[in-house]
Amino acid sequence: MAVTESEADSTHRGTPAVHEGILRRQSARESAARTYARALPIVPVRARGLTIEGADGRRYLDCLSGAGTLALGHNHPVVLEAIRKVLDSGAPLSVLDLATPVKDAFTTELFRTLPAGFADRARVQFCGPAGTDAVEAALKLVRAATGRDGILAFTGAYHGMTAGALAASGGAPDLRVGRLPYPQDYRCPFGVGGPRGAVLAARWTESVLDDPKSGVARPAGMILEPVQGEGGVIPAPDDWLRRMRRLTADRSIPLIADEVQTGVGRTGAFWAVDHSGITPDVMVLSKAIGGSLPLAVVVYREELDVWPPGAHAGTFRGNQLAMAAGTATLAHVRENGLAERAATLGARMLDQLRQLQTAFACVGDVRGRGLMIGVELVNPAGGSVPEARGPESDGWDSAAAPHPADPELAVAVQRECLDRGLIVELGGRHNSVVRLLPPLTISDEQASAVLDRLADAVTAANRDRQRTG
Repeated sequence: MAVTESEADSTHRGTPAVHEGILRRQSARESAARTYARALPIVPVRARGLTIEGADGRRYLDCLSGAGTLALGHNHPVVLEAIRKVLDSGAPLSVLDLATPVKDAFTTELFRTLPAGFADRARVQFCGPAGTDAVEAALKLVRAATGRDGILAFTGAYHGMTAGALAASGGAPDLRVGRLPYPQDYRCPFGVGGPRGAVLAARWTESVLDDPKSGVARPAGMILEPVQGEGGVIPAPDDWLRRMRRLTADRSIPLIADEVQTGVGRTGAFWAVDHSGITPDVMVLSKAIGGSLPLAVVVYREELDVWPPGAHAGTFRGNQLAMAAGTATLAHVRENGLAERAATLGARMLDQLRQLQTAFACVGDVRGRGLMIGVELVNPAGGSVPEARGPESDGWDSAAAPHPADPELAVAVQRECLDRGLIVELGGRHNSVVRLLPPLTISDEQASAVLDRLADAVTAANRDRQRTG
């Protein structure tokens, strides 16, 4: 499908003709597996910080941030400077696993940020450039180190799109990984929520590990997200995380923390495990560590480093530009207290969003940690999902139960957001959670604009829903 003369002439002007032409060719040429492009029919041509400008001249506030990749937003000056420095130096851009000054600087900065006591006895494996590659490496690592094969993962998990990562995710089509309950308040699997729900989830896990007739053999490792992102923005309780750390340590089961989306200040601590004070055996890192460019690593205790040469590799594990951009990002977040800033601003945004929950019955829950925020939309007219509530409950309490998820309303809210110049993502078990992942550099004024536009979008979508019945 050729570019027409009129489209070519208008390329530099940012016109609707360019916008529509590019979208039309994308639809004709690209795979049916594309996702974001379906819900977000925009053609970005320029971006800075929180703001994206499309080929049609419209501006958007980007609270998708490359699915959490852009800790500093688009084209941050320190990132651009780091990339230009490597380009101007004449350094090789791809070096496989050879040592370079750029790589050494990245590893040094990364180790400076790791949980207390971890860096002194850690090893790092550079993988293929995506988070799912690092997950595969971590699963392979613990299997090699323990001589065991099974993996324990959690309901609602998302660890990537390759075969092993998918098997450990909540939507696995077949059961090759033992599945454990992940604690949550709003839709607690035990119907009680709060600390008691977390205790019950931990007891279930302990029972599975210790019961010789549970049907789950002693695993090679346990993998978990400190905050489930694609699962619906569900923060793990700190006490529960500490209990997972104790029970895995007591049974010599390596604990893998998937910090692909939660890392580099996103949740209000540099790493999400820092909230609970635990040190996992393995950390899977990607997204923000590359400063907007593809980079993924596994960091793990040196005792697990049993791999022979070549046991895990990846052609593009030596991306020098990504390492330089990552070093600049890690240092900027650390030196400027952006994790602490995310904690403060995120708490304020959550408080304001809870006013929506009070005003609209269709807003079932508002939750998150730092600048990783979720708003779950429900259908109040759809009845409720019966469940027990409270430690003294004798049975199902439908009055206290959450309403069914409303993915159609979530899609409508996302569309209304886009009409108002706000880009948001959807997630959760039923794709009914509106997710906010703004860059850590978002200003107070920009945060207010985001919340105002989201509130307007919820108002409009809810009004249309009520009008159409």
